[in-house]
Amino acid sequence: MAATIDSIVTKVRRYNPQADIDLLRHAHAYATEKHAGQTRRTGEPYIQHPIEVVDILAGLEMDTPSLAAGFLHDVVEDCGVSRDQLAAVFGDEIADLVEGVTKLKLADFERRDPGAAQAAAAEREAAEREAAEKADPRRKKRLETRNSADNLRKILLAMARDVRVMVIKLGDRLHNMRTLNGLPEERRKKVAAETMQIFAPLAHRLGIWQVKWLLEDLAFKYMYPEEYQDVTEKVSRTRREREKDIKDAIFRLKGAFEKAGLDAEIQGRPKHLWSIYNKMRKQELDFNDIYDLIALRVITNSVGDCYEALGIVHDLWLPIPGKFDDYIAKRKSNLYQSLHTKVYGPRGEPLEVQIRTWEMHRVAEFGVAAHWAYKENGEAAKAGADFDRKMAFLRQQLFDWQQDNQGSTEFIRSVVSDLFTDQVFVFTPKGDVIDLPAGATPVDFAFRIHTELGEHTAAAKVNGKIVPLSYQFRNGDIASIVTRPSANPSLDWLSFVKTSHARSKIKSHFRKLRYAENLVRGREMLAEEASRVGVSPDALRDHKRLLEIARALNKETVEDLYAAIGFGDTALGVVTNRLRASAHEQDEGEIKIGRRAPGSSGKLSIAPGGVDDVAISRARCCLPLPGDSVVGYVSRGKGMQLHREGCPNMVNWREREPERLVDIDWQAGDGARFETGIVIETLDRVGLLRDVTETFSENRTNILGIHTRSNRQAHTAVLRIDFESSCVEHVETLIRKLHALDDLLAIYRLGVGAEEPTHPSRTP
Repeated sequence: MAATIDSIVTKVRRYNPQADIDLLRHAHAYATEKHAGQTRRTGEPYIQHPIEVVDILAGLEMDTPSLAAGFLHDVVEDCGVSRDQLAAVFGDEIADLVEGVTKLKLADFERRDPGAAQAAAAEREAAEREAAEKADPRRKKRLETRNSADNLRKILLAMARDVRVMVIKLGDRLHNMRTLNGLPEERRKKVAAETMQIFAPLAHRLGIWQVKWLLEDLAFKYMYPEEYQDVTEKVSRTRREREKDIKDAIFRLKGAFEKAGLDAEIQGRPKHLWSIYNKMRKQELDFNDIYDLIALRVITNSVGDCYEALGIVHDLWLPIPGKFDDYIAKRKSNLYQSLHTKVYGPRGEPLEVQIRTWEMHRVAEFGVAAHWAYKENGEAAKAGADFDRKMAFLRQQLFDWQQDNQGSTEFIRSVVSDLFTDQVFVFTPKGDVIDLPAGATPVDFAFRIHTELGEHTAAAKVNGKIVPLSYQFRNGDIASIVTRPSANPSLDWLSFVKTSHARSKIKSHFRKLRYAENLVRGREMLAEEASRVGVSPDALRDHKRLLEIARALNKETVEDLYAAIGFGDTALGVVTNRLRASAHEQDEGEIKIGRRAPGSSGKLSIAPGGVDDVAISRARCCLPLPGDSVVGYVSRGKGMQLHREGCPNMVNWREREPERLVDIDWQAGDGARFETGIVIETLDRVGLLRDVTETFSENRTNILGIHTRSNRQAHTAVLRIDFESSCVEHVETLIRKLHALDDLLAIYRLGVGAEEPTHPSRTP
């Protein structure tokens, strides 16, 4: 349904009762008069375009001057109105915004319908340009680079003066993308490509997520029409089933929130077509192998409620190891904040849940656009001085780029590298694109290409020039690596590499090179630390116990454990804590809650179930077992919950409610069994499930449930097995025996805060 001035006014009054509605109606009437008789290529009256742009801006809850400028953003260029004439009617602020948007009419995709003479001249010019490009193929590349740099300069100058100009431009671009059918196919693809390369990343950088996703999906439609149609059809076929899953998940989660007395809104969050296509392409997955097409968004009233909601989600559904991010404690550079977690949902398939407050939701949806509505409502304090400092820094940075790069073709590289800081794109000499994290170096590049190339890197060339190995890439750099058979990694590489892959390969090289030296150093370090924390020297002579600890930490032998300590791969505290726990198990018997165990370093010793009317329960978010490092959280009216050290909930509670946390020494009673589980990744084959269940049977382990998933293209399988266990040692024994299976890739223990996956190459 087309937007109208009345529908826009209704929308604006809803979020900004103080808005100057008379100003908006005046701007609409002025634009209607100036655009009278003009039509777009789609055939509709031209005035409908600025109306739709303002409707988009109102959806972003922009301030009144921005909305007025949205109505007027084309009158200077299309209707012969000067900036001064506009200022005389609407004031300098609105005139400056319109002028800023006018200067962003980028040549490649803002052209109007030419007259006959102009069309003939343009046709002759195009033919001459094509002939020149055939004579000199590099000419086209130089022109494209110069145009891209000019376009970026325009964008940055507009943003530097007033970021609202860029928000208006994004609204303008979004409606143009929705009406792209009026252009020839070649132009559609060109506009879509620039939208994907510049405008969608800018929306991301400014935190305006809803615009970013819409721009990406629309650009996807015109850049890859066949792939777009394929994904659209597949999504449509499964829509009814997904909607049922979302309703089921919302119903169950809403019931859990009501039971806990938590006030929160739950929304289904659809996956966007471009993100689905990207996942299929990058991970080489078939559509049927994508199991996380459904997601929920939980919106609460306070930060505390966010973490409480997280606990309820993890209590209701089993968390997936390694799939939790806390962007509330550490927000993103574009001000985004939320808790992200993935769980095994109602049907055992992955379910993504985002948890945020209403204010975080506002910023997440509108990004920087949310700032001006706050200020217009007289709520500048809410917008925050931090935001103003970020904008001031950005403006200064943009002006510095302009002054330092006047007339330079390096401008486009230096600006894009700094502006889109999430990643850089580097070209190989053959033209392949390698994406790396911001700040990545030639060493990261070499190891990304091949481990052997990284290990024999002697020098690097970027854009044909020798550069230091610590050089940080810029977007568009062309990199090549110079190797020598005698070259080897250097320890100082660890000080500047950015990728975990390169870091692990460099460490692996030196681990092998200095094994004997690290072994001696590690033995000495462990003896010294054990003496400091009061661990008996006899514990260091207990080879059997040390071997158990080594294998629990994915080391084959005690010597490997010492070498890992000496190299710095394994923390001393982890080993000494396990040694101390082992000594405590031998010296202490079972005691009930409320009594202290002699020599237990102040830890509270408990037996399962508790006594003295104190209820004790295991947290579902991290599934602790006897033998884990356990912390008790004294909840309000629900007794004590046991959590594993490292559980994300512990991080929050240690900061906010440390008085409610108690260090626990948890000892299981005879015959006690607890629900836990593991996830096995392996190559798929006939008889796999039989071999796995036989291992559990041989160890007298009761299986509660098995969930399997196969990837036919990769010939791999993932098995989640829920079972009963008495302690950590029992689980570790099972894992060691499962490593004897053929084709095993990795094993994870379930529960947030679990150990890293164990791999057959590091465990017998």
